[in-house]
Amino acid sequence: MLNILIADDHAVVRKGLKQILLEEYPSANVGEVADAETLVAQVMNNGWDIVICDMNMPGRSGLDALSQLKQVAPNVPVLIMSMYPEDQYALRVLKAGAAGYLGKETIHDDIIKAVQTVLLGKKFITPTVAERLANAYRDDSGQQPHELLSDREFDVFKLLAAGKSVSEIAGQLSLSSTTVSTYRARIIEKMNLRSNAALTRYAIEKGII
Repeated sequence: MLNILIADDHAVVRKGLKQILLEEYPSANVGEVADAETLVAQVMNNGWDIVICDMNMPGRSGLDALSQLKQVAPNVPVLIMSMYPEDQYALRVLKAGAAGYLGKETIHDDIIKAVQTVLLGKKFITPTVAERLANAYRDDSGQQPHELLSDREFDVFKLLAAGKSVSEIAGQLSLSSTTVSTYRARIIEKMNLRSNAALTRYAIEKGII
């Protein structure tokens, strides 16, 4: 039996994906969780063949959860899905160990092909992502400022750009305010920007938020 776990904080998304998956795999066991903490616990305590995880959930982000999942279950393929453009996020999640990236705008068309691909032990990569991967390996000097950030810095950057305060970010990511402030300082330095407003402008211009 194929065991697939869907992690998304929106019930309607989980139900929709579950229906599509069961139409293709009628005998599959498709589980659902609504947050990263439950996701990690499920993967640690149960045998799942594939995880489909939203990038933005309450508490820890999908990237953060992915990092822990690769530690506790390195052989379980994880497909990351997001509403954000693949040209901004796919490369980062693949480098972090994801088996593929699914944009929510096209996920209903891509989900079955993605599952079939990772079941064969391969990564699900669209032509757009393949081109970016090729360019990245050819010339690292062409990286944009936000691509210089670590995964955790990138999480903090997105939240700062979205207008969250240091204390709000600390609560959401289960970090201390001091730690978040340190991340903010690193982000400002790496991206050569001077304020949260500048971070927001940059994020909007690049289609990150």
